[in-house]
Amino acid sequence: MEDGGRYYITTSIAYANSRPGLHTLYEVIGADVIARWHRMLGHDTFFLTGTDEYSVNIAQTAAEQGKDPKVFVDEMVELFRTAEDALGIAPDRFIRTTDPDHQVAVHEMIRRAYASGDLYRGDYEGWYCPSEGFVPASQLVEDSNGTHCAQHPSTPLQWLSERNWFFRLSAYQERLERYYAEHRHWVQPEYRKNEMLGFMRTGLEDFSVSREGAPWGLPFPIREDGSSAQLPDGSWDPAAGTVYVWFDALTNYLTAVGFPDDPERFGRYWPVDVHVIGKDINRQHSIIWPAMLMSAGLPLPKLVWVHGFLIAQGGERMSKSRGNFMEPLDFVRAFGQDGARYTVLREVPFDRDSDVTWDGFVRRYNADLANDFGNLLNRTVSMTGRYLDGERPAATHGTTLDLAWSEALERLPKRMGSYLLHDALAALWAFVAAANRYVDAAQPWALAKAAGSGDADAKGRLREVLGDLLEACRLVSLAATPFMPGTGRRAAIQLGVEFPYKPDGNGGPPLLGLLRWGSGSPGGRVGTAEPLFPRLETEEAVDPVPSRSS
Repeated sequence: MEDGGRYYITTSIAYANSRPGLHTLYEVIGADVIARWHRMLGHDTFFLTGTDEYSVNIAQTAAEQGKDPKVFVDEMVELFRTAEDALGIAPDRFIRTTDPDHQVAVHEMIRRAYASGDLYRGDYEGWYCPSEGFVPASQLVEDSNGTHCAQHPSTPLQWLSERNWFFRLSAYQERLERYYAEHRHWVQPEYRKNEMLGFMRTGLEDFSVSREGAPWGLPFPIREDGSSAQLPDGSWDPAAGTVYVWFDALTNYLTAVGFPDDPERFGRYWPVDVHVIGKDINRQHSIIWPAMLMSAGLPLPKLVWVHGFLIAQGGERMSKSRGNFMEPLDFVRAFGQDGARYTVLREVPFDRDSDVTWDGFVRRYNADLANDFGNLLNRTVSMTGRYLDGERPAATHGTTLDLAWSEALERLPKRMGSYLLHDALAALWAFVAAANRYVDAAQPWALAKAAGSGDADAKGRLREVLGDLLEACRLVSLAATPFMPGTGRRAAIQLGVEFPYKPDGNGGPPLLGLLRWGSGSPGGRVGTAEPLFPRLETEEAVDPVPSRSS
């Protein structure tokens, strides 16, 4: 992608039925990092996240609390926005499925599917999961707890008999199989694509796109005879039913970039470059969604990236229904905004499940941030102030650190381009380790002592060593800015260098140019050394995992 090119990234929209957990926001943190990276590269980046607000479950929960569903979801959305603000999430739009323009987009998708001959009326009889929707037989589990949804084992199922509109997903079997064959890498990681190929081999079944007798939802715009369900006063005929939650929710990716009323904007940003989603909704995004787009005559996403889950102690997936999740605000209070973002993305690979513990996060924070990078920056700035009276020497070329940075810089864009965020951080911190080894080998304190005794060679060598270490700190803090937005600016103040980007990553020159060794302007003076990442003691922090009874 050229500098100035456009880049569109989305997360799934979070189910606004209760407060968010760290596991819910994990993909949003990752997507925010990717968006910031592209903004700093100079791309016209649009980052979308938001909330999914229509479902039977939400209506039931609101009723149990004696609240109107809209009042209830407004409260839940505020919890999500607060948590995302605390984590430094900077979307270009936070979409809500209750937004007025979203209804317009959903209705247009339904009309297009109807015009394509892909909608028909039929009778549905089967299981319905209030947390998931209509559950096909392949997604049911029968065990000692009875019959339940594979994704929500603790949610009681409902047996429904309804007359609904159906989408002819079965008609897209061959087209989807052909698309997968011709676009071999459009679902990643590879094993997640293979799961979808296996699912398709069992045969695709048509699915409901409407609900009957469920008033909390977008009104369905077509009556059974094909006429508009809109009444003369502009309202919608309740007898036509409401839109089924998945058809509603998936369309948000189109709504956010102007579909259907702003064709110029839509033409710029669609198709999306990447949908970042969890593995539990891969089928909806990699089979149902592309069929919907094909029916509407719209291009398919360039990539669906499927991340795994945070696995709690005992081997269980973190979830709100299990009550074993970490509170985002507590996590940020303990680690700080940048520390929280770094530890979760370094500790949890972005392409698979990972076991996580509170102590593991603390150890990662202390090892990588407090000890390795924080200590490197602190002593580099301190020694420059003490030994060179704060003067910033230029970096030298062809040194050990120069070569080590060349290796890191070769790996970093590749890892970011492959969405392996944990590997990108590993590449940066391998360089941090090299810089710390360089300090121990060069011993600038010994050089300073010799220089003070009149050794001219030691004086020159001291300037070279500290110039290289200052450059190393500048490069690491700048390259890590998408992961830790505040660290780049705070480190720049201590290093006495300019930080040219806005808080969301926009506005500066293309990043890769600034990441060349020696591209920092020499001269000037360093600031005051201050610890960026105070060390944590495990027993001093409260483990933000509530008990199951909470």
